[in-house]
Amino acid sequence: MNSQQAPRRITILGATGSIGKSTADVIAHAPAGRFEVEAVVGGRDGAALARMAIELGANFAAVADPEAYAALREGLGSAPIRAGAGPQAVLEAALRPSDLVVAAIAGAAGVEPTHAALGSGRTMALANKECLVCAGGPFMKAAARAGVQLLPMDSEHNAIFQALGGASPQTIDRMILTASGGPFRTWTAEAIAAATPQQALAHPNWSMGPKVTIDSAGLMNKGLELIEAFHLFQISADQLDVLVHPQSIVHGLVSFSDGSVTAGMANPDMRVPIAHCLGYPERVATRAKRLDLAAIGTLTFDKPDFERFPALRVAMDAMRAGGGMPTVLNAANEIAVAAFLEGRIGFHAIARIVAQVCEQAGRAGEAREPDSIQEALAVDHISRDRARLLLA
Repeated sequence: MNSQQAPRRITILGATGSIGKSTADVIAHAPAGRFEVEAVVGGRDGAALARMAIELGANFAAVADPEAYAALREGLGSAPIRAGAGPQAVLEAALRPSDLVVAAIAGAAGVEPTHAALGSGRTMALANKECLVCAGGPFMKAAARAGVQLLPMDSEHNAIFQALGGASPQTIDRMILTASGGPFRTWTAEAIAAATPQQALAHPNWSMGPKVTIDSAGLMNKGLELIEAFHLFQISADQLDVLVHPQSIVHGLVSFSDGSVTAGMANPDMRVPIAHCLGYPERVATRAKRLDLAAIGTLTFDKPDFERFPALRVAMDAMRAGGGMPTVLNAANEIAVAAFLEGRIGFHAIARIVAQVCEQAGRAGEAREPDSIQEALAVDHISRDRARLLLA
């Protein structure tokens, strides 16, 4: 970055989650004057949000849960940082002037504030996959109208973005996302069905929030990421595929029409794709461990087993069905995952419930493409109610 350039102004939506914390780490260790933080948004942990706001020198801090406002205000003390709570405060943070917005609020709760942040001329570093899974069509259209540059922050999509190197879409044969296989990669179907939440949360490679970790254990996360890639890269569903790669070194591959393949590789550390997005098109140094292929020695790849991991098949079917079916899928999955974490259902029941809600939506004719974010959220609401009825 030229020393004469102004700092890049950043807003972090989902600042207290795992992505937000890694983003804060990259910013804190970047050269002085490289970044400024305009606003930070958290969910329920007001004290943690206050600490982050002070450490990053943010101008505004918003917590989604009004009951956490007292802890936020107390944590900020006499720091000259404005604070707010509730949905309106979150939207205010999303709309504040910034050059780049990190969209990392987990789940469908992140759709509205991320959509609101689609301001003209901004760059959006997208880590909330639900924006594209729940409302991919209207979200991409809104981004195009606003002239927003979307940078994928998920490790797999960021790897593919880098591997593409600006290649023409007509030259692409396939895009392949890799999956670690999660904690159940070598387990039998019977063992997986009997898995406890604690076992499912023990991911071997990544440190993530509970919902994403459960999705990863069943490979549902990879299905959601395929849908995300479908929208991000404007590629057909038949050109997208998954490979199980337990070392989590190769995060994405692009196969071209001339037979060549490029791969995005790095140690499993979210600071790598985050730094790429924050500095793009320049590079920002991180404290991530450097990749040593000789020390690793062996990289392995396998096709996914749909019998042991049915959630991936359910998600891929929803992607191919298109329309509003991914919206239905995502909503039902959030309800089912929460029920599993609460100990109310078994692990394989997650995929079964999601499939049943998708079937019901298809029979009811409720899976057409949403025309707006509001329509997508309405379908989301109906699908959650269907899932809750199945759990009753």
